[in-house]
Amino acid sequence: MLRIRAGRGQGDLWRVLRVSTASPGPLAAEAAAARGGASAEAMLAIVQELASDKYLGRRIGTRGGKAAALWLAERLGGLGATVTLDSFEAGGVKELRATPTLIVGQRRLVHRRDFAEQLSSAEVLDPRPGLLVSANADSWCSSWAVVGAADAEAIARAEAEQAAGLLVPRGVDEAGWMPKMIAGPPMGQIAILSVRTDLHTELAHRLGETVTASVPMRTVTATGTNLYGVFAEPLPGGVTVLLTAHFDGVGDDPLLRHPAAGDNASGVAVVLEAARLLSARLPSGVGLAVALLDGEEVGARGSARHAPQLAPGTYVINVDGAAQLGAAAAVEAGGPAEPLLAAIDQAGRLTGVPLQAGAMASDNRRYAAAGLPAIGIGMGMPGYQTTAETPDRVEARTLVAATNLVTATVNQLVNNSAQLGETP
Repeated sequence: MLRIRAGRGQGDLWRVLRVSTASPGPLAAEAAAARGGASAEAMLAIVQELASDKYLGRRIGTRGGKAAALWLAERLGGLGATVTLDSFEAGGVKELRATPTLIVGQRRLVHRRDFAEQLSSAEVLDPRPGLLVSANADSWCSSWAVVGAADAEAIARAEAEQAAGLLVPRGVDEAGWMPKMIAGPPMGQIAILSVRTDLHTELAHRLGETVTASVPMRTVTATGTNLYGVFAEPLPGGVTVLLTAHFDGVGDDPLLRHPAAGDNASGVAVVLEAARLLSARLPSGVGLAVALLDGEEVGARGSARHAPQLAPGTYVINVDGAAQLGAAAAVEAGGPAEPLLAAIDQAGRLTGVPLQAGAMASDNRRYAAAGLPAIGIGMGMPGYQTTAETPDRVEARTLVAATNLVTATVNQLVNNSAQLGETP
């Protein structure tokens, strides 16, 4: 049995939970890997678990998201960490009550293939009919207007003329999906749907047909849960390293699965495996901790909550996507990160992982904004935020490469700090 401390709010009211360490496949694979090198099997099993149906896409505040947090807390504790659960509130989360509809004439378009909800749309629960009109039509009253963008001018006209709604163009990914998003601008007073660009062009030639559409979307406040696992406390003046990854996803649609395997079950698997290896190898006096974060998909809320709690000088390494390496791993640094950059540069050379500077708009930015040395690492997320983001697209070799890069970076950081006279 392992002891988990769970806290809620700033009052730090702690309770103790007793959780069985009996766990499915990944623990057996981990035992088989013992304390040798990185275990691809263990990491793939973690990805498979987190991307399974029972976690419902792991959206913050959902039953599936909470279940994933508890499963991960058990995993962290089983690796030897002292685990803390920290709850927080996140507003402005977009949630579908049902699948949106868009029917043009007799043709029913497919949600997330042909169209998707615009996050600034008004909620329309019941299907709303109206004629299809152009942007320069004399009147938009009770009509669906085909416009180039839902800008302030178009919205103001739609409100003034009581339009049924607006249809705007949107691109798709390489597989023809519109990635799902759950955080954005406040909902407005006008119904807005995004239509695949080629279909949007086609609609401009079908003016006068009847359009019937619904946007059953609302904004909710969700309760998120961060997980903090401490493996070793630093000695005074010693190096402290925090490994982070977010475990939340955008969540399932009412009729469509979003497994969130690359973003970011893969990063979670890498952080857990790197922590397992480092906890057995780092010298005494080096601090090592893990943060598995919630709410990244709604503005990095989990890291925003956690960052101010950390001691100054804590080195943060965030992994956001480790599914397909491609040509090189993307690295973004923030805060006083020169030692971290030197360490990861050397680690890349030692492990043979090519590195390139790249934007990593993830939790690492919250830590950097708090004045901490932080880097974000990304190695690809095929099927990003779509139903095609499945475990079979997560490469074992990329998981191993990411783990080797993280562990080598920490080792270099500790060695460089020792050479500079800091307490190892």
